[in-house]
Parts: sequence; C-alpha cells; structure tokens
Amino acid sequence: MKAMEVNKAGAEPGLVLVDLPAPEAGPGEILVRVHAAGVTPTELLWYPTTHTKSGMARTRAVPGHEFSGVIAAIGKDVGEFEVGDEVYGMNDWFADGATAEFCIALPGDIARKPATLAHEAAASVPIGALASWQGLIDRAKLETGERVLVHGGAGAVGLYAVQLAHGRGAHVISTVAGRDIDFVRRLGAEEAIDYKASRFEEEVGEVDVVFDTVGGDTLKRSWGVLKPGGRMITIASDGEGATGQRVKDAFFIVEPNRKQLAEIASQLDAGRLRAFVKTTVPLNEASAAYGGAFRDKGGYGKIVITIPA
Repeated sequence: MKAMEVNKAGAEPGLVLVDLPAPEAGPGEILVRVHAAGVTPTELLWYPTTHTKSGMARTRAVPGHEFSGVIAAIGKDVGEFEVGDEVYGMNDWFADGATAEFCIALPGDIARKPATLAHEAAASVPIGALASWQGLIDRAKLETGERVLVHGGAGAVGLYAVQLAHGRGAHVISTVAGRDIDFVRRLGAEEAIDYKASRFEEEVGEVDVVFDTVGGDTLKRSWGVLKPGGRMITIASDGEGATGQRVKDAFFIVEPNRKQLAEIASQLDAGRLRAFVKTTVPLNEASAAYGGAFRDKGGYGKIVITIPA
C-alpha cells in the first residue's frame, strides 16, 4: 500500500511517500480501506509519534489518526461490523495512522459513517467532536443554563465545543480572532470576544466551565474567570507536562469511543452538528499539509488528506 511515513532526516519532521505491506486484521481487529484522513499538524512532534508505548524510540510512524473509509476485512471475534460498511473514527495514537491506503482499527474505535457526509467531511470530525464531547459532557458535566467559555471557538476542536455546548442549552462565550466572530455566532455562541482587541478576563466572569484549546498564557488567565466550583478543561499540549496539580486535573487526551461517535453521527445527520473542511489535498501532498503550507487557506475546520480507491 501507499503510505506517508515520518522522516526525520531534515531539521524538522516531514513525511515521505513509501510503499508498505498492507496490514492484516488480526483477532478483534478491523482493516479499513481509507478514503480520507484528517490532519493534526502538531502530531508529528507528539510523544506517541516519536516513542512506543514502552518508551522506546519510534521511527517511521504513519500519522493521521482520524479517518473515514470502508471496511476491507474483519478479524476473528468481531461481530459488530461487516465488510463493506462505511465507517469513520480514530485509532490508537501509538498505532500506525490513516495517512495511508489502509489502517487497522478496533471495533471500539469506529462507528458507521454519518450518512449525510462524504468521506472527506466525515474524516474531519472524530478528534474535534470527541474531544469536545469528552471534555464538556464526560468531564465537565455541562448542564443547561450554565455559562461556558470556549477558547479558540473557530478552531478544529473549538467549533465542535461551541456547537455541543449550545446544543445542551448552555450560554456560550468564545474567544476568537475578530474575523471569526460572525462564524462562532452562527455556531451558537451568544458572546464572542476578539482576543486581539481586548483581554477576555476584563469582558467575562462567573463562568461555570472553561474549555481551553489554546493553553499557555490563555490558560493561566482563565482560572480567574471561573466562579467558585467552576470547572477547567484543557486539551492544550502544554498541559501534558504541567507540574501544577490543578492543570494536571484539567488536562486530558481524547480517546476513541464508538458510542460517542455513533451519537455524533446521529447529530450530524440530523443537522444539530455541522462539519467543516478547510481544504482537501492528495496523499502525496500530506507533508506540505502537516508542514503548514495550507494553514492560511480560507475557511474553517480541518485539512483532509484524500486517498481515492
């Protein structure tokens, strides 16, 4: 199969197109013929990309852990799916990803693809929607009528956080660049703050939940806007190495979840959630996509790698 592997020969990690043996579905595994894969550019620097679960150095990883495609083969003891099913989802961060013609996933990693979405749009959903669901619903236990501040509400994760919080009847406030104010309002934000024009802590307070996708100084300044008993949730990568206990408690890493993916698909098909694709690029341009070549392209959502059959 054709795949893109991490190549560290240069100063910065890049990707090279290679021919690899197609993986085979073992017991309890599913082989997915990938049609599209979402891009998370910072993934090339993450620990699971450069290390194995045992802590050994990892080389030649295949990135891209959210995908949409068709089941090509099923291993023993998998009863939930059939060959030919259209599915979407994400697989383990330490596994080879989906920037390839095939990838391996577990039954709990995937759900049936939203029927109303093309593979390109479906591949843009899993990480952002699952992170928002697990942060706001599982961890923060967001309730109707609560006030939630979403940092980076126009980003690939934040746009789902705004939509999910609005759908649960929360009062949604979001920090964005000025050009994105109308966009997050259309997603359901009642208030939008241009972070370049003002300091959000001077504009908002008494917040029940902060959902942070930015980290750094933004996270530090956010503690002061929480009301007593308020909940901080952050997915920003600098939270992973935090030494302070409250940041450790607030930080989490998104995980695959079939039940949540199925509910998200249902909401997408019903029009209660919307997916956004910034642009699509072919497999052989994946290195440029991860390297930021399309960062300033207009639109919202993820860059998606397309892998035609």
